[in-house]
Parts: sequence; C-alpha cells; structure tokens
Amino acid sequence: MSPETKRQKKERPSCRPVLDLFDQQYNQELEDLWASARSVLLEPQTWQYGVMLNRFAAVTDVIQCLQSQGFSRFLPQTEVPTLLGDDLQSEPSLGWPRSSLQCYIHPHPLRFPSQAHRPGQLKQYYLLNSASLLPVLALQVRDGEKVLDLCSAPGGKALAIMQCATPELLCCNEPDPNRRDRLAKTLESFLPRSLHSKVIVSAQDGQCFGQSEAATYDKVLVDAPCSNDRSWLYSCSSQQGEQRLKERARLPALQAQLLSSALSAVRPGGLVVYSTCTLSNSENYAVVEAVLNDCPEAEPEDLWEQIAVPLSQYFAFSHAHPGHAQTSNKPSLQPHKGGVSSYRHRLGILVVPQPGKTWGPMFLSLIRKRA
Repeated sequence: MSPETKRQKKERPSCRPVLDLFDQQYNQELEDLWASARSVLLEPQTWQYGVMLNRFAAVTDVIQCLQSQGFSRFLPQTEVPTLLGDDLQSEPSLGWPRSSLQCYIHPHPLRFPSQAHRPGQLKQYYLLNSASLLPVLALQVRDGEKVLDLCSAPGGKALAIMQCATPELLCCNEPDPNRRDRLAKTLESFLPRSLHSKVIVSAQDGQCFGQSEAATYDKVLVDAPCSNDRSWLYSCSSQQGEQRLKERARLPALQAQLLSSALSAVRPGGLVVYSTCTLSNSENYAVVEAVLNDCPEAEPEDLWEQIAVPLSQYFAFSHAHPGHAQTSNKPSLQPHKGGVSSYRHRLGILVVPQPGKTWGPMFLSLIRKRA
C-alpha cells in the first residue's frame, strides 16, 4: 500500500473555453490571488490529497503506513478550540470523541490508491480534498441530531458526518439515479449494518424539502451543484466545456432555491451550511446574500475566527468579499484577527488553492435560523 505521486500520471490538457472564462472572471474577482491559484489548478500533479480513515474499520495498518510515508494527522484535537463555544471546553475540542475524525495529509502531492468496493467488507479510508471537510466541521453535528445532506452524492461529506458523530437520522438526498446508486454504494462500503437504520438515502428534488419536511432537521448541509472549477477546467472537449459554461448561468438560481429550501427544512435555532467547490462569486457570496435578503429569520455566523484563523496553517483563505469596491481590503490570504466580522465577511469564507496549500476551491457559509 504505497502512495503514488500525481507526476506519474499522464497530464490532462485544460479546456481553453473554460480557462478563458476563468481568466476573465477571476482576474476581476480575486485580483492578484488568481495568478497563483491558476498555476495550481493547471498543474494537477501538484494537488494534495487527504486520507480520511473509517472509524468503523480496523485501520492500524493504514495509520502505520501513512506515518511511515510522512503523513500527519490533520485536525489534532486542539486545532479549533472555540468552534462549538465555551460551554464545551471540557470536552474534546471539536465535540466528537478523540479518535473519531481522522484525516491524514502530506505536504507533497502523494496519493494513496483507492480501495475497490467489496460487498460485506468495510473500506478503511476515503480519499478526498481535505477542504471538503470544512463544511462538515462548520455544521457541528452532535450525537442524536437529525441531519439532512441535501445534495449528498458522491457521499464524502456524509461519511465525514458519520465520522464526527452518530446522529439520530442522517438523510442523504440525491435525485439523480446514477449518482444516487454511487452514493448508496459508498455508504454501504463504509458504514456497518448497525447504522443502516440511522442513514437513509432519499430521491427527492432538493428544492421540495422546505415544504415536505419543514422545520424537521437540526442541521442541514447544502453542498450545492456548482461549476466545479477543478473538474470543469479539464472538460474532455471544447464542446463539453462550452456546454457547461452555458449551464453555469442557470446555477445561481438553483443554488438559491436549494438554500432557501434548506432554511425551511431546518428547525428554529438550527444550522445550515452552504458550500460549493468553485471560486465564483455569483455562486457563493451572491447566492447567500440574495437568500438572506429574502429570509429575515436567518442570520449568517462568523466562520473567520472559528475556522479560517486556526486552520490557516493548512488552507489559504481569502478574507475579502469579491465583487464589492474596497479601498484597503483587496482580496488577501493574510489571516488576521479583529475587524473582519462585518456582515459581508460573515457571508462566508473561501479556500483559494495556492502553491504548497493546494486544497480547494471551497466556499462555505454558516447560517443560523433564529429560534
């Protein structure tokens, strides 16, 4: 079980129509940050991968192999001391057992081989972009809660939720039948039969949950369909890239409807996390701002002090809100305390891929529904 470097794999050409649009848009929105982010996105051989261990399988041999190869555990228990508030300081830092969530990362682009699906046998680990764990951390799932993963496929975030806690119910929703089959297989590969009654796979249109299951859930994750920058940049043809760019214009309306549905499905006092894997302002800050303007009972919560500052050693966060005139607050990666919890900063945080910290893109916003 030895890791492989991405340099050993054949490099894929980027899709010119997609890259041209990214250059036009992100040069304006990210300014100086785009040049370095662009260089990372155009060099897949530099991308880092995380290894999330499965707490329901025997993983001692995997841990030994990871450590021998120079991997270290991401998120030791002291990393985010205030995420769940001062009332939990006597408990493990992030509110789950000390050995629950285990994700190992390497400073270089080493990747473990993925494990094949084996009926009746649980997989030991799941490969992922470690930035995808941030929405799950922000959601703060606790034992016994009812949780909705509104756009669940392929299932990585649902698995991360189950590594963090044992909810009373985790509803994993995916309307597309092919993606839903993949989701079900992923859950089967990682979760023991004893938990199958707590995890259900739903096929609803995510826009309908607000009506069909109003005020039902304690926590809702909206990992929305988006113009996945990493994937779209390597569309298999210019024609596919151009078709995706046409679809891109319709995404913000869908994303806003999904977020609105989630805010209706969560109980008063509950939390909703909205996330995407794109740098695009129109799919990130703009969606959150538009939905909040129409939902007076929803309030954005600060993630800068709770996630960006303590985890800046791993991730490059942008603290400027793109698309708004700022005289002294150009887009920047410099983590700093104080003065950043304005309303606009509370709309969300953005992980920008950078050399040496190639995680992302990942946008996340935490919203509380007032009790």
